[in-house]
Amino acid sequence: MRVILFTGKGGVGKTSLAAATAVRAADMGRRTLVLSTDIAHSLADSFDVELANEPRQIIANLWGQETEIYKTLETYWGAIQRYIAALMSWRGMSGIVADEVAILPGMEELANLLYIERYRREGNYDLVIVDSAPTGETLRLLSFPDMLHWWMNRLFPIQRKVAAVMRPVVGAISDIPLPSNSVLDAVAELYAELEDVHKLLLDAEQSSIRLVVNPEKMVIKEAQRTLTYLNLFGYSTDAVIVNRILPQSVSDDYFAGWKESQRKYLKYIKEAFSPLPILNMPLLDQEVVGVEMLRRMAAAVYGEADPAAFFFRGQVQTIDKTDDGYLLNLKLPFASKEQVSLIHSRDELNIKVGSYRRTVALPHILTSLKVGDAKMDDQTLRVHFLQPSAAKEPAVKKHGQKEEASQ
Repeated sequence: MRVILFTGKGGVGKTSLAAATAVRAADMGRRTLVLSTDIAHSLADSFDVELANEPRQIIANLWGQETEIYKTLETYWGAIQRYIAALMSWRGMSGIVADEVAILPGMEELANLLYIERYRREGNYDLVIVDSAPTGETLRLLSFPDMLHWWMNRLFPIQRKVAAVMRPVVGAISDIPLPSNSVLDAVAELYAELEDVHKLLLDAEQSSIRLVVNPEKMVIKEAQRTLTYLNLFGYSTDAVIVNRILPQSVSDDYFAGWKESQRKYLKYIKEAFSPLPILNMPLLDQEVVGVEMLRRMAAAVYGEADPAAFFFRGQVQTIDKTDDGYLLNLKLPFASKEQVSLIHSRDELNIKVGSYRRTVALPHILTSLKVGDAKMDDQTLRVHFLQPSAAKEPAVKKHGQKEEASQ
């Protein structure tokens, strides 16, 4: 089963593009499900149909689903949520407040991902397209399995043993609710299912993420940070879709400034996300609502290409831990080492390759480190970031708050 997850800053049009991709895939004969995991659903509005917590058929080969939070939580978190609610009630909260507080932050989005694993097991769909929440929530969601893995392997076995020993002792002197075996079993079962989802989304042969941007500075910057963290967590991105580009046919002077601004940012997007493919989506002459308008959008974005294909394989950048810091590996096709120069400033690494520049948003673990050296190797730029204890005189020269290196 192929999985494509669409994400981007709120308001960039990711829901419309996810829906358009689903329509094109269904028209090409693939059994396709488009699933909204955004709490503020707008998928049904995009299709102009009613959708519900279970998949509903929209056209031939296409089903849509907008999850209902309380039904989803009862399915996947029921026993755990009831225990947390009981604990809150013991602390004096009223019943309804305890029920609301028992919905932990991120719980609903995480539960929605479990539908993907369910559909993989059932085998009813060839393609699942996920209309995810805006990038901030998506990154928190995709990073959660790594944190859960640490907790389940390090702390959960200890907590389970402690609960088994303390339950009869505490029960004799206090009415505080301790987690029962059924609650602990539910946690373990939930973790196992999340691990399966995590493996599926990390599998570059089955899953990929598509970033949706508008040609605007704030949107592009957020997308750059998102790409960095997606690579950091091991997820593959196979395309960047630039939405709402003013067509060349728009010649009114009123839009001249906008067109020039977009021209500048389109060039920047191509450089900033290279070697990822850039798919351009022009602004259409009417609102994108309904299947026919979604077909128009899909034709404009993909042309004759298969929307379910992988437009790029692998990751454009990776970060490896070394004995004295970290190694950032960045693919730079067709660049020789004589062409590359670097400027490290705050949370960005500005790279000049030949006649164009590329800016890489750095994750927090690298922002406070020094650049030790940089070299080209097999069309990959490898930048060594050193821990303070390992950093000697860096291979870069300081200019105010900036550092420069050339290879």
